[in-house]
Amino acid sequence: MDEDLDYLIHPTSSNVDKSNVSTYPQPFLGIRHVQVMFYFLLMTYTYCMRTVLSLAIVAMNDRSVTINPNVETYNWTNQSVILSAFYWGYVVLQIPIAQSAKKFGVKWILVVCVLVDSGSCMAIPTMANIFGSGGVMACRVLQGLAQGGIAPLTHTLLGCWAPPSERSVLGTITYAGSIFGFILSLPLTGLICSSWIGWPAAFYLFGALGLKWVVLWLLFGANKPSEHKTITTAEKDYIQHSLGYDEHMVYKTPWKKILTSPPFWAVTLAFVGANWNSSVISTETPTYLYKILEFDIKSNSLLSAAPYVAMGLCSVIFSPTCDWLINKNIVRRGHARKIFNSIGTLLPAICLSLLGFIPKGHAKWSLAILIFNGGVTAGGFCGFQVNHVDLSPNHSGILMGITNSWTSVFAIMSPLIVQFIVTEQTNQTQWRTIFLISACVNLFTDLFFIIFASGDIQDWNELASSRTD
Repeated sequence: MDEDLDYLIHPTSSNVDKSNVSTYPQPFLGIRHVQVMFYFLLMTYTYCMRTVLSLAIVAMNDRSVTINPNVETYNWTNQSVILSAFYWGYVVLQIPIAQSAKKFGVKWILVVCVLVDSGSCMAIPTMANIFGSGGVMACRVLQGLAQGGIAPLTHTLLGCWAPPSERSVLGTITYAGSIFGFILSLPLTGLICSSWIGWPAAFYLFGALGLKWVVLWLLFGANKPSEHKTITTAEKDYIQHSLGYDEHMVYKTPWKKILTSPPFWAVTLAFVGANWNSSVISTETPTYLYKILEFDIKSNSLLSAAPYVAMGLCSVIFSPTCDWLINKNIVRRGHARKIFNSIGTLLPAICLSLLGFIPKGHAKWSLAILIFNGGVTAGGFCGFQVNHVDLSPNHSGILMGITNSWTSVFAIMSPLIVQFIVTEQTNQTQWRTIFLISACVNLFTDLFFIIFASGDIQDWNELASSRTD
């Protein structure tokens, strides 16, 4: 059998008929795309709630930003610690939630996660007024606990809904929601913070969007094709046979094989670099633009979003190109993952190295580098980001839970390192050290990915313990 056709179907059970998989119709648009749009919106709203504090904290601690004298402001000296508090909760529940989703399904667990996330976001203004920075950190820890489950749950859903030949595109659309979240959150937060209504309204707005998503998901979301009420038989057969899974089989988690798998550690290290870079850029860029490049809050919000606009545009180019290269047999799946991961990691390493050396008087060059850095980072969406599903569709949620929880430790560390090194926020030399550290992390993690990553399904994907019928 042709190697690429064999990869496309990847049977995970002897009960799947492999003889005629390629004859199943492939609907161009269908329910799988509707589901992926839900994942896109989920990522959009959760990233809005994750990032709103990065810019709002500037207004929360600077009276000159807010024109309404009745809006509370503070004078917190532990801002980087506050920003890192989200990740204290983020590392805790990812693996338990992913394991629970295998047993109970994703849909209702996801509802609980988004409800907690939205409620905690909307509670931040009140908690800040009553308990100060400690109240904000408590809300952010709760948000981290809730959002920690969203990535592994989403990966579990992709493992059930995304055919291998469409995986780069559908995975990129899903996680492009995180890009759009930045694009939506930062300008809106800047406008709200500098307006009469003040910074509290930003938290109320994004929390309400999360609640709206819950309603839509309850009405139209489904765990897998067989549970969707309006999916056509043709599309359901196409998805199920392209993935080659038997949904009545219960797959035990092969913990030892996963934890001793070099390809798994390759994607995990790639996440280390991505999380470190994302944490530094997303949480500290508004402060860098304000303190070093001296942009006001309105300009700051728009310019902070510009790298994510570039990322969104590049993702539209990278993801179909990646799938095209794979489906046309130009490169193997694993090689494509390595190529695009290097685009999304090595080029940002160069950008970050340059950024710290550009003088304050040349702000336009700094902005150009930040925007270019954001654009090429999109390569990671069709590199490491979907690689869990390549390695094991049956355990992709567990893999994502392990990876995201472990690597989030580094996302906690990076703002704390900024707090330790950048003792004067107007000192560009101190910021230069931060950017060089991030560049080195990017370089090391990508080299590890190039050496050990794989695009093939691993043998431990198929270990089954029982049937449910």
